[in-house]
Formats: sequence, C-alpha cells, structure tokens
Amino acid sequence: MDIILFALFLAACFGAGATGAIFSPGDWYKQLKKPSWTPPNWAFPVMWTTIYLLISFAAARVAVLPDNGYAMAFWAAQIAFNALWTPVFFGVRRLKGALIVMACLWLSVLGCVITHWQLDTWAGVAMLPYLAWVSVAGLLNLSVARLNPDVQPLDLSKV
Repeated sequence: MDIILFALFLAACFGAGATGAIFSPGDWYKQLKKPSWTPPNWAFPVMWTTIYLLISFAAARVAVLPDNGYAMAFWAAQIAFNALWTPVFFGVRRLKGALIVMACLWLSVLGCVITHWQLDTWAGVAMLPYLAWVSVAGLLNLSVARLNPDVQPLDLSKV
C-alpha cells in the first residue's frame, strides 16, 4: 500500500467529515424525537474515524491496481455524497431531502464494496463496516424524518 495515496484519501475523508464541524447537530437536533435505538453521541466520531481509516486503506490498495476505474468512481461518488449529507440534514434541515442523499450514499458504498472486493479482497472487507454504518444511518435518518413530520427546513432568506 502506498502511504502517500493513503494520506491523500484520508485527507479527502476528513475534508468530507469537516462538514460535521461546519454544520454541527446543535440544539435543533437534540430537540428532535429519535428512535430508542439511536446510537450514543460518542459513537459517531468513533465510527466515522474508524470508517475513514478503513476506506482510505481500501482506496489506497485499489488505486494502484489495473482496471480500477469503477472502484475509484464509486469511491469518489461515496465521498461526495458523504460530504453532502451533513449540510442537507443539519445545515438546511431537510430531513426527507437528506434521505435522497443517503440513498445515493448507500448505493455508492455498495458499489465500492462490490468493485473493491473484485480487485482486492482486503479492500472489499475494509468497506463492509462502512456499508453497515451507512445502513444504520439511513434507518436513523428515515426514523427521525417519520418521528418529526412537522420539522420545517431552515429558511435561508433569514440567515
């Protein structure tokens, strides 16, 4: 594995993750109704850090392999949707709109699992926790949207 490639992919991950600092959950999110199975707050940074390390490892392994075009395209798509979800959900508070982004994220992560696995078994295995976590996040997004049907999107004209 090329350590420079790993560092570049990790930088992309933490760039996407920085949207969490820009659009933090805050009091608005604390006041929302959430399902009883919502993970504790401490689990989110632990899981995302772990996932970002794993998917950077996976991408660095696959990036140097021949015929990696689809794998790298899915990797690029997932990091873009990953970066987009937070501003849609926490930034403009569009719970249902965030579900669309989440569906695209889930599909792109599934694409990563499949294409990375085809090229390198360890890279595919490294993507599995991400698919599991995005599945939980998608169900959480859906549950929060259903439990809070009256939540209005942020009025950007008043910001």
